Amino acid sequence: MKHLTQNFLTENDRDRVRAAVKDAEKRTSGQIVPMIVSASYHYPMADVTGASIMSFLISVFLTDYVCRLMWMDTHDMWVFIVLFTVLFAVFHAAIHRMVPLKRLFLSKREIDEEVRENAIASFYREGLHRTRHETGILIFISILERKVWILADRGIHEKVDESTWKEIVTLIRNGILEKRQADALCDAIKKIGQILETHFPARKDDTDELTNLIVET
Repeated sequence: MKHLTQNFLTENDRDRVRAAVKDAEKRTSGQIVPMIVSASYHYPMADVTGASIMSFLISVFLTDYVCRLMWMDTHDMWVFIVLFTVLFAVFHAAIHRMVPLKRLFLSKREIDEEVRENAIASFYREGLHRTRHETGILIFISILERKVWILADRGIHEKVDESTWKEIVTLIRNGILEKRQADALCDAIKKIGQILETHFPARKDDTDELTNLIVET
């Protein structure tokens, strides 16, 4: 699934995002970090569950057909077992590799938990909690799950209402669904910059403390 980030933004798109971050940070002491990952987890149970369901249903149908074809008077359990085993291996590999298929067997609860956990871990791993004025903000996009999270450090969290971030998350998600992910991300960065400028205007001694774009490959 690593290829998902490669197809999400072109090199030109990535340059646009970096430029948007740089421009937004000229007017605020906030530190904005867009981060894009292919998936927050590999979800092995989705492969097993999907392969089991699809193999069982098709094996039930094919067992009758194969037994008739072989002139067998009864449905032989061994025919079902062989068919199920072969089909399970095929579907397990297919679901593991094909994103649309894997999504069919993911639960909303599992997705929410894994994306949230990965976003929080990334926030700390990338040092957004260590900025001088506690003004780090992470725009976390997990492509497989089609999820967007925005995490703000304590300084920002105390002054900006959660509903504001939900609106920006919606802006980004809609842009992704419309295949305008670069435009949507740049628009979101601009809006975040404007919000931060109100509460955290730029200071003379400000420096660019964090990277302007992280794309996991």
